Amino acid sequence: MTALSTRALNRATLARQLLLDHADLPVLDAVAHLGGLQAQEPQEPFVGLWSRLRAFDPAVLEDLLVRRSVVRTHLMRRTVHLLTAADALAWRSRHEAMLRQRVIGVYRRELAGVDLDELAAAGRAVLADGEPRSMTELARALAERWPAPGPRALGEMLLAVLPMAQLPPRGLWRTRAGVRNALISSWLGREVDPPAPNGSDPGGSDPVGEALVRRYLAAFGPAATADLRAWCGLAGLPAAVTAVRDELVSFRDERGRELLDLPDAPRPDPDTPAPVRFLPAFDNALLGYDDRSRIVDKAHRGLSVAGSRVVLVDGRVAGTWDVRAGTVIVTPLGGFSRADRTAVAEQGRALASFLSDNDSDRVQIAASPGT
Repeated sequence: MTALSTRALNRATLARQLLLDHADLPVLDAVAHLGGLQAQEPQEPFVGLWSRLRAFDPAVLEDLLVRRSVVRTHLMRRTVHLLTAADALAWRSRHEAMLRQRVIGVYRRELAGVDLDELAAAGRAVLADGEPRSMTELARALAERWPAPGPRALGEMLLAVLPMAQLPPRGLWRTRAGVRNALISSWLGREVDPPAPNGSDPGGSDPVGEALVRRYLAAFGPAATADLRAWCGLAGLPAAVTAVRDELVSFRDERGRELLDLPDAPRPDPDTPAPVRFLPAFDNALLGYDDRSRIVDKAHRGLSVAGSRVVLVDGRVAGTWDVRAGTVIVTPLGGFSRADRTAVAEQGRALASFLSDNDSDRVQIAASPGT
């Protein structure tokens, strides 16, 4: 079985994540290819797409949200993702058991004795008038019937048992807005796809799970099954992997793990140059793996879950960035060569211009550690 170096995996990841070259893809196609974008922080998907697409216009993504072609919803790992409407409808049922279990894992004592199907039915009745509501408003509407859990536990479980979308203006460019939820069926005019009859049966077919495996590998491969689980949060995909295995090719990484991939997916030469890229908080390129060593050193792995925005230099996490008073501030994690500093400054100026609508192109690179 062919072994792939960490650098080879890095270049494959950059290519799949549209970070090796700016892609000439429509925004909707990019969101679909990436399997959605992590969107816990509402403005971050705009930076994620700017880093990936040539001449990205935030107004296009805004329009897709308003026209309901993309939707913000809790899905993979029970975090908010920006997905195409088609994927939200197709994938939601396959994730529901995971969503419920993750909420129970946090609020087991508070939710003891609550019939979750009954809670879902009561929540649907509250939302039947089509009016969007915050999580707190939903919980308060049902608090008389279920007073013990408290609004937080009740509200989070409602978001798990009911397929809901976060409506605009939440998620619009440069807009601060609270979360207002509506049933996906109400917002998109269609119920989510029902679960496959045998989807929970280890010996049954799981077409949605099989599609998730293929889609994941297209955007993240080559990858191990542990990486797939880390991306979607689903534990029950071994049968889906087995079902599509004959379609796939296998490799080994430097740790000896088996990696699966689509046979015709890009795996660039490890020596392919990688441009500087600025990634938003919780970017898929980091969170989409259990083993993130292909893109970030072990010492800095925590940045990926701490919400740090990172800078890629030669394809790897080499610094963090933030914006203060219109200036992009870059903090190196190690030494930058002169060429690195030049490339980071150039891309930082472009980012500052994008974020400020061309009012500022200021960038400041802090001194490297130990200098």
